[in-house]
Amino acid sequence: MRRPTGAREAGGGLGAALGGLTTRGRSFLAAGVAAAGCSYVLGQEDLLRVGLLLTVLPLVCVVVLHRTRHRVTGSRRLAPARVTASAEARVSLRVDNVSRLPTGVLMLQDRVPYVLGPRPRFVLARMEPGGRREVSYRVRSDLRGRYPLGPLELRLADPFGMCELTRGFGAHDTLTVVPRVEALPPVRLGGRSAGYGDGRHGALALAGEDDIIPRGYRHGDDMRRVHWRSTARYGELMVRREEQPQRARCTVLLDTRAVAYAGAGPHSPFEWAVAGAASVAVHLLERGLAVRLLTDTGSSVPGPEGTGGAGSPHGSADLAGLMLDTLAVLDHSEGTGLSPAHDALRGGDGGLLVAFFGELDEQQAMTAARMRRRSGAAVAFVLDGASWAGAPQGADRGGAQERLRVLREAGWTALPVAPGAALPDLWRLAGAPDGLADARRDGVAGGRS
Repeated sequence: MRRPTGAREAGGGLGAALGGLTTRGRSFLAAGVAAAGCSYVLGQEDLLRVGLLLTVLPLVCVVVLHRTRHRVTGSRRLAPARVTASAEARVSLRVDNVSRLPTGVLMLQDRVPYVLGPRPRFVLARMEPGGRREVSYRVRSDLRGRYPLGPLELRLADPFGMCELTRGFGAHDTLTVVPRVEALPPVRLGGRSAGYGDGRHGALALAGEDDIIPRGYRHGDDMRRVHWRSTARYGELMVRREEQPQRARCTVLLDTRAVAYAGAGPHSPFEWAVAGAASVAVHLLERGLAVRLLTDTGSSVPGPEGTGGAGSPHGSADLAGLMLDTLAVLDHSEGTGLSPAHDALRGGDGGLLVAFFGELDEQQAMTAARMRRRSGAAVAFVLDGASWAGAPQGADRGGAQERLRVLREAGWTALPVAPGAALPDLWRLAGAPDGLADARRDGVAGGRS
């Protein structure tokens, strides 16, 4: 929507307007006063007329321009208000002259953070009474966050160049830059039951229609609800249930500890983890799961009272937007451990747990291993700190491999992540059979170039 801006700047009286005199206007005023003084000393009336003309002209320009600037309105339109990182948004500016007098040359300027690019400036030609001018510019940012746009400033000048006044408009807009969301393939994620010799497996299907639970046909059922695949399987007419089963739940855990990540910027490991958490959360919401986002501090979005389950007042699209808005401004935490997240998972309902971990030491790896007991299936993406720090391929990474072994023995499907690794490939590998995954998962650490 277009945002009208009509707030006037403080100190807009004629006294303040005199401060807008240009060098030319001040020169005319000084020359007029000097000419009037000389005419008095020399007794020359013609010189007095010249002095009065030179003095009055800039003052008249100040008065006219002062009245005109409060009859010029400006507005801004931002579309869209939420974009992904590196995507562009268009900002449209409109200026209307609602006075009965034409304006001089106008300079329009909008204030934007330097992250979004250079400050846009536009020079507008003379506007007729009732005239309108529209201009636009684009903004983009590789860094997620919330960025204010405004205030809009309009600089007016009279036709003689005697005076320049600035009109400020108070309305602001906010551009929200959310993490990039990648499309993920539908997979069946399994969780290995730790501590038992039979090696039992629990799986959560994320492929959609395979999870439909049909029932036998009853007189009066709508034929459009017939599930033909189940009908062929059971040899009798089957329909989809009217009452939906309880939605599967999932927790996306994001490790935000500053000590777990090195570097900064759009290509840093922390930004990869944030984008990964956003992609998984949106993907699972689209597959019909009730998803909550949890950080190492123990805080979750949405809260326990609104986890997006069946009957939730929030739709999947609203929840996805809420999570993306939260991730847009999420920063490093000052914590050093994962214990608050472990406590937040206590008493869980055995749903899917997808975690994005930074670099883990021995103690934090053990804490993460204990989280596996709170979930039915668990997938961990562990960012390889050595490779993200630029360590050579031959460097000793036994510590990182040991952390992965601890997680896998606890039942996690643990995948190392190196620079350039593609999340869709990792996600597909997380759903692969255990033999294939065990053979390939460590090779993923090389990533892509």
